[in-house]
Amino acid sequence: MILPALSRARSQGRKLLAVLVDPDKASRENLEALGRYANEGMIDYFLWGGSLVNEVESSYYLRLLKAITEVPVLLFPGSVYQLDEHADALLLLSLISGRNPELLIGHHVTVAGRIKQMGLTTIPTGYILIDGGKPTSVSYMSGTTPIPADKPAIAAATALAGEQLGLRLIYLDAGSGALNPVDARTIRAVRAEVVLPLVVGGGIRTPERARQSLNAGADMIVVGNGLERDADWLPQLAEVVRGGVRIA
Repeated sequence: MILPALSRARSQGRKLLAVLVDPDKASRENLEALGRYANEGMIDYFLWGGSLVNEVESSYYLRLLKAITEVPVLLFPGSVYQLDEHADALLLLSLISGRNPELLIGHHVTVAGRIKQMGLTTIPTGYILIDGGKPTSVSYMSGTTPIPADKPAIAAATALAGEQLGLRLIYLDAGSGALNPVDARTIRAVRAEVVLPLVVGGGIRTPERARQSLNAGADMIVVGNGLERDADWLPQLAEVVRGGVRIA
C-alpha cells in the first residue's frame, strides 16, 4: 500500500523522490528515459497530472509508463476529468490553503462514485499553495490565492488543521514553473506542527534546492519541469535524496 510505505519511510528517516509528469508535455523519449532511471532505483514515485490534460493522450502515455516501469504512479489531478484506473493510487487533493468550496469538497462529491467504481486507492491529501514568486497555472485555474511566502505561521496552522481534519498527507506546492521553491522557513514551520508525511514541490530545479527542502524537513520532494526538458540531471538529484541530509 502506498500510504503505509510513505509513513514507514518517514518513520525511518528515508527521503523520497517523486517525478511529476504533465501528460500534455509527455513524449515517448522522455518517458523511456525517466523509466530507465526509475528502474535503476532513482525514483520512488511518479505523479501524473496537469492543469489542462487531453484525456486520450494522457491514458496512452500512462499505460506506456506503466509498461516501462513498476514504480508506482499516483494521480495528481488538476480536474475531475483526470482520473485513470491504470494508476496505482489517487492523491485526493483538498485545497486547504484556498477558500474555493469546489476544491475543498464539491468536486470530490461529484466523482466519489466514479472513484469507487474504478477501485482507485485514495490518499486524502491536504494541498497547500505557497507563493512561488509569480502567478502559476494552479493558482489561476483554482481561483485561489497562495499563502504568502513570508507567512510560515499561516502555512503551519493550515497544515495542522488539515491533520486534525483527518487528512493523511500534506503537500506544499509553489506551483509548476515557480520562480522560487517553498521557503525553508515554511517547511520547518509545517514540519514542527504535523507528524504526517510532508511532500514539497514547485521550483525545485537544482540539486541544491532539493537539498535545502530536504534539510528543512520535507519527506519527499517533487520535481517536474526541469526533467521534462532534460532527464539527465536526475542522477545528481537522486544522489542528494539517497545520500542522506542533515535535518536543520
